Amino acid sequence: MVSYVGKRLLALIPVLIGVTILVFSIMHLSPGDPAQIILGPKATAESVKQLRHELGLDLPVYQQYFRWITNVLAGDWGRSIQMKMEVLPLVLDRFGATFILTLASALISIVGGVLFGIIAAAKKYSFWDRFLMFLVLVGFCMPVFWFGILLQIQFGLKLDWLPISGMHSPGKTGFVDMLPYLILPAVSLSAGTGAVIARMTRSSMLEVLGQDYIRTARAKGMKEQKVIYKHALKNAFIPILTVIGMQVGFLLAGAVLVEMVFSWPGIGTLMVKGIQARDFPLVQGIILFVATSYVVINLLVDLIYAYLDPRIKYK
Repeated sequence: MVSYVGKRLLALIPVLIGVTILVFSIMHLSPGDPAQIILGPKATAESVKQLRHELGLDLPVYQQYFRWITNVLAGDWGRSIQMKMEVLPLVLDRFGATFILTLASALISIVGGVLFGIIAAAKKYSFWDRFLMFLVLVGFCMPVFWFGILLQIQFGLKLDWLPISGMHSPGKTGFVDMLPYLILPAVSLSAGTGAVIARMTRSSMLEVLGQDYIRTARAKGMKEQKVIYKHALKNAFIPILTVIGMQVGFLLAGAVLVEMVFSWPGIGTLMVKGIQARDFPLVQGIILFVATSYVVINLLVDLIYAYLDPRIKYK
């Protein structure tokens, strides 16, 4: 197991290097001059040239990259042009709200997706199977921002059950006050992810339920509930875990749209503001942080996968 963990950690290095190159290229090879955008259309050529020199934009691209990645490794992620603050503390401060939203969405996705998949597999080709798979199809095809708007209209405006924007009531803090604000964005973000988990759970459960040892357990008179949850789900969970790990990573990306719809004060809204202001140090830092988080999540899933399936250690 130790050697497997070591190999996975070594394989993480080129992936992270590729992530940094991709993040840097997206921001620096895109059209538009950040210095010109920052100073405005009326800026003189001399002032634009001076700002480009201060930001290091007059250096060759490869030198800009190596200077940036060296600073990142040293803990200096740059300084936000718009907010005049260090990027890393700013991202970490906003990431708390995004983490809460992502965690709540992941819990809803996993619990709902696995439960829907188990019921659909246990009631194969019945009304419940078709009904649940129809809901899964709708959740999979519905864009998260559109679903969020529908939830706002129905439960926020028409029924007036839940708030439609923000994270806390004015002047208040704490989880109890935040909970009503969390429900709609978490449900909106979890719909597509839960649909993928439900489909994989159903497929994996159907494959396991057709095995000989399951038929033997039923022939011995074992209760169906025990057959499904103790024997079938345990053996079907490994491929489900892989999908869960991938989808939890996707939740971080989807949180950007949901945060904008619900005015959730996370890194998604911060990144949109940075893009609008052409604040490339801030946007670079956010994309790098999210991408690294996604890679680390997949690494943790691989390690859990290896723990549950000992055969992986010998491959």
